[in-house]
Amino acid sequence: MPRDMNLIRWLLLELEGAENVNLESYSKEQIEYHRHLLIEAGLASGVEVIGAGMKYPEAILELLTWEGHDFLDAARNESVWKKAMGKLSSSGGAFTFDIVKALLIAILKDQLGI
Repeated sequence: MPRDMNLIRWLLLELEGAENVNLESYSKEQIEYHRHLLIEAGLASGVEVIGAGMKYPEAILELLTWEGHDFLDAARNESVWKKAMGKLSSSGGAFTFDIVKALLIAILKDQLGI
């Protein structure tokens, strides 16, 4: 299953307690797999459930980690997020998490005049 950065962002917002999170366009498997990725990446703490016969792992998220808060603070603003995703999609779509975070921070710094 491909990693979906938009879903990562929505799940972090949901975990933080945002009320306008809409996950209806994602399957249960996509959501559970990406919850697993959040724990694996150190963005959230939680409990992973991996059992025989399961196609994808499931996870119960508990809290954002420091790293999760940092990423979400960089990704929270919708216009910053859209600008970053636009730049990344024009690059051919292949990018790492660290590149996404660095780009978000660069856009924020530019907006702040830093």
